[in-house]
Amino acid sequence: MEAVVVTWRELLIVVVVVLGVYAAELMLLLRWSGFSGYRSWLRLPQRSTDAQRLSGMSLELVELRKQVSELAAEVERLRSSSPAISPYNHAIQMARQGNSAAEVCAACRISRGEAELIVALYRKLRI
Repeated sequence: MEAVVVTWRELLIVVVVVLGVYAAELMLLLRWSGFSGYRSWLRLPQRSTDAQRLSGMSLELVELRKQVSELAAEVERLRSSSPAISPYNHAIQMARQGNSAAEVCAACRISRGEAELIVALYRKLRI
């Protein structure tokens, strides 16, 4: 039986061929996966995703404008609706008009002490 003898030149050729196949496989894999570093290395133009991003942003902007207009309408509706006057606000208005504590107490349905305090505070502020 003959012995197989491998010289260093034959071994070097095999290593170079194996490395070449590996490099080719790596380049194909990177190209198919869309790796951006590979594209910049080969100086290939990147896929245009700017149009897609702009389209998505335009749709989002339309939706946000719709929400803002709905919120503005809601704020305007709340401003225009007559706010419920609390008994204390009504008592303050009556005190500013010069009504007595007994009148404020009866009209606003608050205690006599609260009515006297409101009348005392807000009559002093009236000049």
